[in-house]
Amino acid sequence: MAGAASSCHASPLCDWLVAACMSVTHCGGERLAQQSDTRSSRWARRRRLLNNKCSAHGSAGIQALSSSCNNSASSSLFESNNTYLNRKQRRLNRASASGQVTVEMEKEAMVNKKPPLESRRVVVTGMGVETPLGHDPHTFYENLLQGISGISPIENFDCSAFPTRIAGEIKSFSTEGLVAPKLSKRMDKFMLYLLTAGKKALADGGVTEEVMAEFDKSRCGVLIGSAMGGMKVFYDALEALKISYKKMNPFCVPFATTNMGSAMLALDLGWMGPNYSISTACATGNFCILNAANHITKGEADVMLCGGSDSVIIPIGLGGFVACRALSEKNDDPTKASRPWDSNRDGFVMGEGAGVLLLEELEHAKKRGATIYAEFLGGSFTCDAYHITEPRPDGAGVILCIEKALAHAGIVKEDINYVNAHATSTPAGDLKEYHALAHCFGQNPELRVNSTKSMIGHLLGASGAVEAVATVQAIKTGWVHPNINLENPDKAVDTKLLVGLKKERLEIKAALSNSFGFGGQNSSIIFAPYK
Repeated sequence: MAGAASSCHASPLCDWLVAACMSVTHCGGERLAQQSDTRSSRWARRRRLLNNKCSAHGSAGIQALSSSCNNSASSSLFESNNTYLNRKQRRLNRASASGQVTVEMEKEAMVNKKPPLESRRVVVTGMGVETPLGHDPHTFYENLLQGISGISPIENFDCSAFPTRIAGEIKSFSTEGLVAPKLSKRMDKFMLYLLTAGKKALADGGVTEEVMAEFDKSRCGVLIGSAMGGMKVFYDALEALKISYKKMNPFCVPFATTNMGSAMLALDLGWMGPNYSISTACATGNFCILNAANHITKGEADVMLCGGSDSVIIPIGLGGFVACRALSEKNDDPTKASRPWDSNRDGFVMGEGAGVLLLEELEHAKKRGATIYAEFLGGSFTCDAYHITEPRPDGAGVILCIEKALAHAGIVKEDINYVNAHATSTPAGDLKEYHALAHCFGQNPELRVNSTKSMIGHLLGASGAVEAVATVQAIKTGWVHPNINLENPDKAVDTKLLVGLKKERLEIKAALSNSFGFGGQNSSIIFAPYK
């Protein structure tokens, strides 16, 4: 069939097979000629023959191609076979025949040996937030220190039919001067929160247009993720589709994807370095921060904007979590609904917002005279490999994650004296994390543990990033915020480790921030005062 032959001739698989056969020994067992010109011409002839064969046989081209070789060499083109030697093996074979194998191997080792990567320290030089308690790090953290709750009745839509009608909802929000009005109308809120928080982090870090002009933009990147992406944009598109596809937002597909926030911010800034997003449920923020830091330590970037953003306080978002039976139903007193480690907790409270850190290589930051808020020491990820939503009963995944984070940061457990816990206010999750923390740090009398979610709820993919901002603010100010609503602590919890109902003074040596997500995703990151 001519159509089939044409398709085979143009297919990537056929090209791959051609290249595969070109790189192996001759089907009849003959060796390739030693001279490069002869070898090149023979490869060219073989490619023409194989292309013709593939075209002639159409859909049967693969079978014809494999049957043209002897049985010992063509049992499967997709399996490992000793007769298929790569170029390096053939070169070593030839060198061995002439007594040169040792010299060849020594030369290759010298070429491949890379000098050790110079130690590159990562520091925090800017922060930006959009939260129910404020739109800048200072206001946000001052409200946390005062024990003010950002949980309130949902106003964004009529939720009277839902058993949960409260959330950490952002009541007022403006993109003026930060996002073009036309884009503001079309973008999902998760992208708008991301863009504004990202630009605020730059402003907080003293990155003016003049400073930006001095940056090597090929070494500046953006890594800001989202757990849920543009659910509102996608939801609205489905509603429009009920009428006609012509009514759909033409940007509904790109603006629903989790990577588009990072992409749009990079496009706006002209940053051409690492750019992508990570989506690991409620551990997203931490994953993005650690990977962004790794790009800097590996020498792949000098500056990274990183964090997380989410906004799903909409019917499908609320309904989905209600269906999971994960949410608190304390509608009569919203400010009391989120109560980590309290015996009366009945589920988490949804929140929305974004948190973005400006990470910078130390020497790069010092060169431009940046204010350094804290140093990022390291972190780790693990997977519980146990259940979709439930934490592992023995806490092994969380313990392993913390221990690996300490090792990566190059510190010991005694160095940690503050933990911003994931603690979402769920019956099982709070206790499992507490037991893991007690296992790792329980012998440290200086340890203080709190949960930012007691006041802003659970910001999903943004939670780790917003809590990272709170952690850095604790290092800056020397104050750790209270655990509000901890009125009747769970009997399985030792309150000696927990911050009480009032803020506490603490000189932080090193701080650990945990985030965990559906699918058993565990993440721990560590910050310390810059010295």
